[in-house]
Amino acid sequence: MDAGATRKGAETAGQRLRPDDGRLVRGRKSRERIQQAARELFREHGFDGATLRAIAERAGMGASSIYRHVRTKEELLVYELTVLQDRAWKYFRQRDDRKRPTPERVAHFLEIQHRLLANDRDFTSIALRGLTRPDARVAGQVLQLQDQTIGLLAEILQIGRMKKDLAKGLDVLEAARTVFHITQGARLPWLNGAMSDEECLIAIQQDVAMLFRGIGAKPDGV
Repeated sequence: MDAGATRKGAETAGQRLRPDDGRLVRGRKSRERIQQAARELFREHGFDGATLRAIAERAGMGASSIYRHVRTKEELLVYELTVLQDRAWKYFRQRDDRKRPTPERVAHFLEIQHRLLANDRDFTSIALRGLTRPDARVAGQVLQLQDQTIGLLAEILQIGRMKKDLAKGLDVLEAARTVFHITQGARLPWLNGAMSDEECLIAIQQDVAMLFRGIGAKPDGV
């Protein structure tokens, strides 16, 4: 193939693969404005008091335009919790020491997660309460988010079983689910204002430590 044909082929390919005309960037910026507006209105009026119409108005767009980006308020809450979870995972990965005993690694992750949630307790409370009655599609997203947290805990426990920190034959996935539900149970009184941030963390740590007394490796003959 001669150089002219090669050039012509490249130009044709360039026409097919046109650079972004700015719509992706504009869409991302619109989504960011929506998230910020939702965050503000949830704090000001609570979840029930904030409507998609009001969120759109605060974000500087028409009421119908917001539906190009989101369909429900619950989606916005799920997104915020996803950001918090991703941040918790990142902090944990950066500071994790796999040589530490498994109970310490789990406790470390749960502390990072809790402190991030407690750092903006009002919004976290609104978000978690709002997710108690999501529509079916958002409920699936919430379950997926929970499964990701359980997956990380299962990964930590699997390494612990390989290191013989944990009982032989332990079902690490079931143990990870138990750890997750322990944290959820401890957060219920916290969300209702019955305990402080530190009291909630202590309750989580104590309950998880009790679990590890049951699933930890046993001395020979026990």
